[in-house]
Parts: sequence; structure tokens; C-alpha cells
Amino acid sequence: MRNRLASGAVSAIDLAEDCIARIEAREHEVRAWAWFDAEYVRQQARAMDAYRISGRPVGALHGLPVGIKDIIDVRGMPTGNGFEPDTGRKPGRDSFVVERLKAAGAIIMGKTVTTELAFMHPSQTRNPRNLDHTPGGSSAGSAAAIADGMVPLAIGTQTGGSLIRPASFCGVTGFKPTFGSIPRRGVLPQSPSLDTFGVFAADPTGAAILAEVLYGHDGEDADTAPAPHPRLYDIAGSAPPLKPVFAFAQVPGWETADQDTRDAFAELADALGEGVFHIELPPLFNDALAARQRIHFAELARCYHHYWRDAKDHLSVEVRAAIEEGNSVLARDYLSAFDLKTVLNAGLEEIFERCDAIICPAAVGPAPHGLGSTGDPVFNGLWTFCGTPAVTVPLLAGSNGLPMGVQLIGPHGNDGRLLRTARWLFEWADQ
Repeated sequence: MRNRLASGAVSAIDLAEDCIARIEAREHEVRAWAWFDAEYVRQQARAMDAYRISGRPVGALHGLPVGIKDIIDVRGMPTGNGFEPDTGRKPGRDSFVVERLKAAGAIIMGKTVTTELAFMHPSQTRNPRNLDHTPGGSSAGSAAAIADGMVPLAIGTQTGGSLIRPASFCGVTGFKPTFGSIPRRGVLPQSPSLDTFGVFAADPTGAAILAEVLYGHDGEDADTAPAPHPRLYDIAGSAPPLKPVFAFAQVPGWETADQDTRDAFAELADALGEGVFHIELPPLFNDALAARQRIHFAELARCYHHYWRDAKDHLSVEVRAAIEEGNSVLARDYLSAFDLKTVLNAGLEEIFERCDAIICPAAVGPAPHGLGSTGDPVFNGLWTFCGTPAVTVPLLAGSNGLPMGVQLIGPHGNDGRLLRTARWLFEWADQ
């Protein structure tokens, strides 16, 4: 589609109209959008077509509609953070990622629904695979919009499991880059030591197209660094020099996996045959989830203090409980959590010397029934804590027919290689 838009075989306005029609037909059921204006989308699309006709070179995302999670600033567009007191807030400046999207010729489709302040309180969004099930969170609207065909690409964030889990529940690809790859200027900060931008697409190649545009360095984000621009799309689309080797890990929390997940991953391992070996993570990894939560809640309590002070009565039970727990974290325990992160990453480096990627479930099972929970992020937090790149691809299904994602984790900085491995697995499973 990107290539056809660039050549003029498809016009931006025609693609935009298709997306608008889908949203208008389905939004009353899926509820993926916090803010959407069809005429605003049409204005951008017409401008993109006029630009291409002028003969000037087009950007890497020319004419492609992208959904933006509603904690990410778009200048002049309501950005409500999924929180009633912030409703109607209009930023005066684009976030880093939106600047990159606009420069690449993307169409800003609107704001996708987030859970309250990107935490655990469920949103209004429903899973398009089955409307009686949760889409996950916190990037609920972005995952649901991709799954329902409302938009081809979308952006989200992950502090625990907010990208990978909803992607798994909705049956799409979710990609969380190496920590610090995409600058976070202009996004609601929750836990700066963990907050990570990521993308949603139908498959790993689509994720590579979008993510590549967003990587960069920003002086306002100290966790980014000057580095050569990654060639994610070229690498992801290339043939692996050798058949990939996977390490299957029963990660901390494995006992919570439902029978569908256990059976599906046993079948996957059997099908991969000699291409997979089993590993047992050292016992120290069992401390990772608690350590991640200490960092998360302590920093959340600091970042959300103004909400606690000025709008406490509007906060959900989940956010209030996290702030209260964060307020009780001792400095000694907070700092020691970072020491554990260093040790765990050293252990992972040894594993990655023997495989292309670690595979494990993206969630404990298919999307839970009902809309009262966003699901359990137990299989995501470890990788967010360690800062490794992670991607989930929709390869499996539960006994109820709902999708289940296979999560792949790669070494720091090898994001393109991880996407290539994910694409290989995606295509292998489709044969």
C-alpha cells in the first residue's frame, strides 16, 4: 500500500475514505477512538495527493493513516489521557513521534482510546474479535483499530505490558523496541525508567515500516542517544542467513498460563523441532516482576502527584492504589531494583549467544471474557524491565477461537534482526 500510494496507483483520499467508512460503520461497537474528525482526515489526504502530484519526493509513510494513542501530544488536537479532568486539553506542540510522522507524510487519523492515565482501569474499547471480551490495555484503542481494519498502523506505549498484551488479545502484531530507541517527548510520563514507545500493525513488516520512521535522538529525552538511523524495514524484509533458532522459556508466572496456552506452545515447540530448545531461567529472574513494580509505582507516584493532589476523587481505584504503594517504596529498594536489572541482562546476553530470539506467550491466554479487566501483564513486565526489544505475532488461537500471540524477545539494539525473525516465523506458520 505504501508503494502504491507513492506511485499514485492509489490516492491518499481513497484510502482515507475507506478507513473513514470502516470507522463510521464499526465505531459504535468497537469504541476505539477518543477523538476522530473525518473532515480533518480528508484535509490531510487531499494535501498529500496534491503534494505527490507536484512531483516532489514523498516521505516514507506518504498517505498512510496512523492512529495515535491518547496520551501522545498532537498540536491542537484534544489529548485527554483517558482521564476526565484532562478532557479537552489541546497541546501547543507536537510530540517527537508526531513530528516524525508528519515529516514522513503520514495522515494523523485521530486519537485512539487509552485506559485511564495509561494504567490498569479498563477503557470503553471492546475487542473486535469478540465484543464481549477485553481488548487489553493500556493501548486498547490502537490494537482494536488495527484488528478491525479501521487503520493500517497505530502507535502505543508500554510500561508493563500495554503494547504486547492488547496486540495478542486483538490478534495483531505489536512491537516494543529496545528501551530508548524512540524519544518520548510529548507523551504523558508514567515511569520514565520503563516507558517505551511502540507500534501496531497487521504483521512484522508493517511494524518495521512505521517504527523505522520514529527512531532517533532527542535532547529532551536523556534515555536516547545519537546513533545511525536503523534500517528496520530492509532488515526485516531480508532472508535470514540461517534458519532461526529459538529458545523457549517458561518465564516467571508460567503457572498462571491457562491450558490453551500450555497446549498451544507445546504444539508450536513440536512443530519447530530442532529449531527450538528449552531453557530454564535462573531463579533470580523470579524477582524481576516485583522489582519492576517497585520502580514503576515509585515513579508513577512522582509523575502523577499532581493528579493525586488536585484530582484525587477522579482517580480510579487502580491508580490510587498504585500511587499509595509507590509512596511507600524505600529509596534502598528502588535503587536495588536497578542492580537486579543489570544482572538479569547479563544472563540474557548468554542466552542470546545461542539463539536468535526467546519465545514465550504474550499473555496467559486469550482475551478474558468481560470488560472489567485489561488482563494480566505477567508475561510482559520482565522484558519491559530489562529494556529488550519484544514483538508479538498472531500465530495461535484458543479453544474459543480467540487469538493468542507468540512473543519474541531479542538482544538489546538488534531490533531489525528481531523483526526479521518474527517475519520468518509469521510466514512459516502461514505455510
